[in-house]
Amino acid sequence: MAIKRLAQTLGTIDYFVVGFGAMIGVGWLVVMDDWLQRGGPIGAILGFFLGASLLLPVGYVYSRLVIAIPDAGGEVAYTSRVFNGSVSFLSGWMMVLAYFVVCPWEGVAIGSVCSYIFPQLTSFQLYRVAGQPVFLPQLVIGVALTAALTWINYRGVRMSASFQRITTFGLLGLFAVFAGGGLLHGKSENLSPGFSHAPWLSILLVLQIVPYFMTGFESVGKCAEESSPKFQSHNFYRAIIGSLVIGGLFYCLIIFVVGYAYPWQRLVTHSFATAYALQQVVAGQWIVDLVLVAALFALLKCFNANFLATSRLIFAMGRRGMLDGRLAAIHPDKQTPANAVVLTGVLTVLGVFLGKAILIPITEVGGLASACGWFVSCLVLFRIDQAFWPRTVALAGAVVSLGLISMKVLPMVPGHFSLWEWLALALWLGLGFAVKQKNRQEPVSETSTATM
Repeated sequence: MAIKRLAQTLGTIDYFVVGFGAMIGVGWLVVMDDWLQRGGPIGAILGFFLGASLLLPVGYVYSRLVIAIPDAGGEVAYTSRVFNGSVSFLSGWMMVLAYFVVCPWEGVAIGSVCSYIFPQLTSFQLYRVAGQPVFLPQLVIGVALTAALTWINYRGVRMSASFQRITTFGLLGLFAVFAGGGLLHGKSENLSPGFSHAPWLSILLVLQIVPYFMTGFESVGKCAEESSPKFQSHNFYRAIIGSLVIGGLFYCLIIFVVGYAYPWQRLVTHSFATAYALQQVVAGQWIVDLVLVAALFALLKCFNANFLATSRLIFAMGRRGMLDGRLAAIHPDKQTPANAVVLTGVLTVLGVFLGKAILIPITEVGGLASACGWFVSCLVLFRIDQAFWPRTVALAGAVVSLGLISMKVLPMVPGHFSLWEWLALALWLGLGFAVKQKNRQEPVSETSTATM
């Protein structure tokens, strides 16, 4: 008899490491210089703290929705309760971008991290994309990592969740060690001046990038159908809010450690500012090695969590007839959305071949896409929950989400979309329209089995 459901094995810790893992990648290593240039240490800390705090109502909204509607479709399933099919498709399509863009980005980033350890990896240039070189060794590493994670997720969600646990707690343990080294040898004078621009502008410039770096807490809902029979639904709230709070604290702490360890104005020209600062103050290669190992853990868990969320959302949209119906297939033995997993892997490999130049504007659009998903989800809870407190929090979450969207699209706001971001958004929406027109069909039966 065909398997009708995905494997049900996940518990509270598994959901936490998915939500936290989807948020924390290697941004704290590879773009720390950008964060400091935008806000200075105090401005960056306040920007992330404010951003994480403002997202708490959104996290509450998602916890309520996941409990009420435990569907892998997430925003697609939520919006279908109160909006038409076009809104549901657009919500899902935008969230696919938000999760998926992280996958090729991490596939490219692993080459950059490894080249810091082995400079010879920046050799054998194959071609250039938008002026940025693509090197053969880095490309091979990115493709190999993508293949490995595709295999893990194809084999089963339990294997994927175990991998997520190891990398998440490995990162937290290593962070405690190297952060202690930075705090032990640093000094408060290094934090001055606290802002790179006027205080309000410094905080605003950092706040604009928070949606991208904090996207992931809501990915918990994409695995809601795979909870263990013993799992209690109220623990969705703990996993989502816990991942959001700890993720925000992680970002604030790492910025403080770097700024406290070394004069931050000397770091804005270093692409690996975190490792450079700790190396200068501790004066030992061991701490750089520790930071890089932690970065690899962070990269792997972020890649895996977003891969997991992307494949589940694609699977759910295929099940509803929004994408090719074959993507709704469930493997008869592994109980995984096998076709959706394979497609996610193939598309990630194609993205890795494009290099980081093309991914940068798409990444900016990914942050906007997340805020759009958050906005419509808040509207859904406001409509379906008649209790005063949930409706009030949902309204607050909608206002926050709309504000985050406005910061990227309004031309009078510093740091708004450039031509390249608008072009990336237009191309993604155009592709979505074409896909929607092609796949107008009845929802696929859940008894489908994998064909790839």
